[in-house]
Amino acid sequence: MTIESLPGSSGYLDLFPERRMSYFSNTYVLRLTVIAGIGGMLFGYDTGVISGALLYIKDEFEVVNQSSFLQYGPRRCNHWSCIWCWINDAYGRKKATLIADVVFTVGSVVMAAAPDPYIIILGRFLVGLGVGVASVTAPVYIAEASPSEVRGALVSTNVLMITGGQFLSYLVNLAFTEVSGTWRWMLGVAAVPAVVQFCFMLCMPESPRWLFMKDDKDKAIMVLAKIYDIARLEDEIDHLSASSEEDRQKQNNIRYLDVFKSKEIRLAFLAGAGLQAFQQFTGINTVMYYSPTIVQMAGFSSNQIALLLSLIIAAMNAAGSILGIYLIDHFGRKKLALSSLTGGPPHAGRYGMGAICLQEHPA
Repeated sequence: MTIESLPGSSGYLDLFPERRMSYFSNTYVLRLTVIAGIGGMLFGYDTGVISGALLYIKDEFEVVNQSSFLQYGPRRCNHWSCIWCWINDAYGRKKATLIADVVFTVGSVVMAAAPDPYIIILGRFLVGLGVGVASVTAPVYIAEASPSEVRGALVSTNVLMITGGQFLSYLVNLAFTEVSGTWRWMLGVAAVPAVVQFCFMLCMPESPRWLFMKDDKDKAIMVLAKIYDIARLEDEIDHLSASSEEDRQKQNNIRYLDVFKSKEIRLAFLAGAGLQAFQQFTGINTVMYYSPTIVQMAGFSSNQIALLLSLIIAAMNAAGSILGIYLIDHFGRKKLALSSLTGGPPHAGRYGMGAICLQEHPA
C-alpha cells in the first residue's frame, strides 16, 4: 500500500468513496468542532469588544486618551506561542482549553471590576493569556479529530468563530451603549462564552492523536469509534497508531532547524508562515481593533453610529469566513490563497490611502 492510499489521504478515499464524509454527516464531529471553536470566538470577541469599550473608557479615564496601552497585553501574550504549544503537548488539548477558559474568565471579571486603567491592563494581560492558549489549541484539537476529507472546512470553522466573535462583540457593544457602567458590561460579558465552553469541554473527549501519543490507545479508539463507521474505523486506527509510533521514534532526533534541511518541508513551512505574516501585514487586526475610532475620524461623531458601522464591517468579515468554509474543500487551499494574495494588497492600499487623507484632512 503506497502513501497515496493510506487512511487520512485523498487516495484512500478514492479507493473507498462510500466512506467519504460530508461536513454535516457526523453530528458528533460537528459538535466537537463548534465547542472547541468557542476558543476562537473568545479571540474574536476580545479583538472586537475593546474597540467599542475604548470609546467609553476614554471618557472615564483621561490617561487612556494619551495611549492605546490597553491593547498591549493580548497582542504580546500571543507571541508566547512556544509556551502554549508545550502546554498542549504536556497536558493535552482538553486540559489546555479548560485552563484557557479559567484564565480568560478571571481576566474578564478583573477588567469589569477595574477601579483604574492599570487594573484593566492586568485584566487584559490575563485575557491575553487565555486567548493565546485558546488560539493555539482550538485548531489543533479540531484537526486531530477531523476526517481528512472535511478537515479544511472544520478547521476553517474556527476562523468563522473568530469573525463571529468579532460580530458578536459589536452587537454586545451596541446593546450596552445606554446602560450604566457601559464599558464594564462590554468587557465582563466576555466571561460568558468562556464559562459555556468550560462546561461543555468537561463532556468532550481528549484528542485521539494526543491519546495515542500518550499510549492511551483504549480511550483513543473509543473516540475514533464515534467519528468513523465500522468499515473505516480499523484502517484509521492502524494509520494513527503507525503515525504516532513514527512521531515518537523521531521525537528525540528531530529539531526545529531540521525543517529547513528538506526542500519540500522548507517550502511548505515558508508558504504557511508567509501566509500568516501576510495576513498580519494587511492590517486587518488594526482595522478590527480601531474600527469605531476610524469611523469617528471619518466624521461620524456618535458612539452608537460608529459601533453600528463597525458592526457592518464585522458582518462582512464573518460572511467571508462562511464562503471560505465552503470553498476550501471544493477548490483547494492553493486557489484560495492565490485569490487572497491577489485581492489583498489593492484593498490594503486603498484603506491606507484613506487613513492618510483622514490624517491630513480630518472630517
